[in-house]
This record gives sequence, structure tokens and C-alpha cells, in this order.
Amino acid sequence: MFTQSLSRIGLYALTTAVPVALVAAAPAAAKTLKWASQGDLNSADQYMRNQTLSLSIMSNVYEGLIRRNPATLAIEPNLAEKWEIVEPTRWRFHLRKGVKFHDGKPFTADDVVFSADRARSKGSDIKGRLPGVKEVKKVDDYTVDFVTEKPNPILHVEWATWGMYSKGWSIDNKSTEVVDPTKGEAPNFATTNANGTGPFKLKSREADVKTVFEANPDWWGKKNFPNSNVTEVIFTPIKSAPTRVAALLSGEIDFMEPVPVQDIDRINNNKGTRVISSPETRVVYFGFDHHRDELLYSSVKGKNPFKDKRVRQAFLHAIDIEAIKTKVMRNMAAPSAMMIGKGIHGWSADFKRLPYDPNKAKQLLAEAGYPNGFEVQLDCPNDRYVNDEPICQATVGMLQRIGVKVNLVTKSNTVLFGEYQKMETSFFMLGWAPGSYDSWNPMQFLHRTVPTGPDGKSIPSCCNYGRYSNKAFDALVDKIGQETDQKKRDELIKQAWTISIDDVAYIPLHQQAIAWAARDSVAKLEPHAGNEFLWWYVQMK
Repeated sequence: MFTQSLSRIGLYALTTAVPVALVAAAPAAAKTLKWASQGDLNSADQYMRNQTLSLSIMSNVYEGLIRRNPATLAIEPNLAEKWEIVEPTRWRFHLRKGVKFHDGKPFTADDVVFSADRARSKGSDIKGRLPGVKEVKKVDDYTVDFVTEKPNPILHVEWATWGMYSKGWSIDNKSTEVVDPTKGEAPNFATTNANGTGPFKLKSREADVKTVFEANPDWWGKKNFPNSNVTEVIFTPIKSAPTRVAALLSGEIDFMEPVPVQDIDRINNNKGTRVISSPETRVVYFGFDHHRDELLYSSVKGKNPFKDKRVRQAFLHAIDIEAIKTKVMRNMAAPSAMMIGKGIHGWSADFKRLPYDPNKAKQLLAEAGYPNGFEVQLDCPNDRYVNDEPICQATVGMLQRIGVKVNLVTKSNTVLFGEYQKMETSFFMLGWAPGSYDSWNPMQFLHRTVPTGPDGKSIPSCCNYGRYSNKAFDALVDKIGQETDQKKRDELIKQAWTISIDDVAYIPLHQQAIAWAARDSVAKLEPHAGNEFLWWYVQMK
């Protein structure tokens, strides 16, 4: 059997960290877990949006063939009990028997084949979970083969957030296709209903108000988590950070994330509440429209200033990353030179970001033909990352010092990310945490040239929203995706990151810290470096 194990991520220390879990006795009576985040679940359909919060929430309902241990991040068997590579381009997965969906239908190979087709369908935002898969073939009711075009050493590493769908349920409820209401598409049954194999069932959903889940008494994995006593989960989106903190302190909720860095001491010093801090693998970054001949939102007409590398370098030189770290993030972030954070395979301290140098930035702008700067719009979420809007506000001031007038537009991520998908942005903030914990993921999805249709127009896809394109980089990504010699593969990865950094394909900012907060009513939980909140690891008092 071929399995892949990842060692525990080497993570930087945080001085504000407190013990993760409290030692608890035997599980108490069944409890309700009430928690809040700054954004809402995008959809009950896990395939609609490749976004951490939505994927995390629905991973409590839908299960993948594999899962990640939250403490070690090692790959563990889940709906697949074991797997092997039977040929260089054929992986075989042996499914767990006796598993049932929430509606009572048995889980079989037919559901895996269907889920693969659904994940690669037109409306799906998780097509990248099955790169280069030529065929998904049922061998028998509990054996499935994945046939790839070329050898793929990391085929299954992102499958923890690719949940299996019931073929019968999807057909019965006319939900075989993935739809996105944020794009004006009519919702289907899967948008507000769910039917997984996981430890929790979706009970009710009121978008932007409240979503309620109940424990699945028939979950096949229940015996492996005897200390979990959560029988109901009530999730409430609370966009306002002060309101979210107040709800925790007053006891209205048991758990919240993210914690505003300025409130960490207040929560830790309050009797009955605590902050749980640990590094996250996500890198928050700024992106550019590299593609259009004229930007959608800029004072420059007839050309695109971001096509000039000197302009991109100027923006990077203008950003005082240390000021953002100390003043905006209160030292709860690690500045990054790369589009991956420490702990992702391929990260290296050898890469350095361009230094903060406003004078050099002005010089580069002048050389590029913009001695007086120009005007551009910055699109920024206000409910997705730790202090996302304050970071963007600080950046506006920094760019103003080099003559660039930035018109800041902030929106909820549920709206803004839909615009990103349609590539309707000129300069934007986003964050990325590769579920594979490997460099190939952000290389493929953030850097690889976006394909074009028969009409020559770019095909909107996840997640190269600025349509960065470099043929040499693309060639390296192809090699990295199939190279099985680790030493050779690591050298290819280094070459690709050298291109990305030298070309200023993006402006990486920092690896933000996970900051969760809980009341003492939560006796035990397990934080996850991918910022996923898995409820079956929770024990309530």
C-alpha cells in the first residue's frame, strides 16, 4: 500500500500562544457548540467555492477518501481504507465498507465515480482536486481506479476537502450540477441542503443569519472519537469584530475565529475565556491584472501599467511589511518573500523579499513612464483574513507616498470572490493555503497560464485571477507535477519559485497566525494549521 505521510509542520513560535487544549475527564452530557466567524458559509454545496471557511464547515458533513490529522497534518485513511499505485499512471483506492450517507443510502464506488465527474463539471470550483485524471473507473463496488495522463506523485494530497456526494441523492434532487447563486444562477437543492457520510448533518440554513448542524448518530467513525460530546452546532456569521468578541465574553457563543490581534490580551485576561494561537500555512498577498491591455479600474488609458515589471517592483518596494507586522498585525504574522509559508514543501529561507524603499519605488515608476504615479482601485475583503481591511488601508497610505492614488473598495468575501472569479479586478487582496502542503498547488492554480476558449478569451477559473503567464514557469509546473525523484523535483520547485519572485508575479505579505478563542465551556479542541475547525475533535464541559 502506498501512503504519504507528512511530518508535523515546522512552525514559528508565537509569544502570545497559550496551551491548545485542557485535559478533561470522561465526556460530559451532550452539548450544543455555538460559534461564530466573520464570514458566512458560501453554500452548502462543498464544490461551489474553493474557500477555506466553506470547505472547513462542510468537511464536518462531507468526507473525503483521505483526511488530515489536525495535529500532525499526516494523511490518514478515511472513506478509503488503503490505496496503492498499481501502475505508474493508475492509483487504486479500496473503499471502507458499511458506510452510509445521511439519508441511509450505502456509500459505494458509484458515488466516487459520480463525485469525480461532479467535481470536474462546469460550475465546480474544485476541479483542481483531480489534475490530469483521465478516467475514474469502478473496479467493483468497493474499489476505484484513478487513471492519470502522466505519473502524479501527489494525486491524493488535497482530497481531505473533496467530499463524496451520493449519486442517487444528487439525481433525485436534481443537483448533479454545481451552481453559484453569487453569479446570478438559480440555486438548486444542494445549495441549501446536504447529504454526506460525515459526523454531522445539516439541519437548517438561513444565509447570513444562522446555520444549524446535528450530530450523525450513525457515523461510521464515531467509535474513534469517544470523547466528543457535541450533538448540535450552531454557526452564526458575525462580521463585526467587536460584536464577535462581545458575544464570546458574554457567553452568547462558545468559540470564535478569527480573533482581532488587538483583543488577544483582553480575551486572555477575561475570566473564563482564552485565545488559542498557532501559525497558519496561509499567505495573504496582493495580485495584479497582468493581462488586459487597459486596466478596468485605473486612470491610465490605453495601456496596463502592471504589465511593466518595474511597476510591480515599485509597489513591492513601497510596502513597509515590518510596519504592517508590528502596527497592524501586532506581531501576529511572519512576513513572506514567497507565495507559500513556512511548513509548505518547497519553502526556503534563502528567498528574500525586496526591501522597503520608497525612493527606489519612485525611481522605478519614473523609469516606467509614471513619474507622477497613477490611480488604481484596490479590491479588498473585509471579512476573510485577520485585519484584512486595516492592511489594505495601511497599503493605501504607503502607495500614496510614491504618488500612487489607491481607491480602496472593500466588500464581503462572498461577493468579492465572485467578482474575482469573473476576473473583474485590477489590483486585489487574496490569501492562499495549499491543501496539499506542497508547492505544486499554488504554482498550478495561482501562476499557471489561464486557458483560452475558441473565441480567444480567457476562461474564468480558480484562481489565477490576474492571469499571470510565463511559459518557462508553465513548463516547470508540468515537470514538477510528474517528477517522482524527490531531489530532482525539489530543484525544479526552486527554479519555479525563483521565476515567480524575480518576476514579482504577486506581492506576498505574510503568513498570518491562527487566532481562535474559546470559553471554558469548550474543554478540548484541536487547532489545525490549515485553519479548519473540525467539530468531532471538540469536547464540551
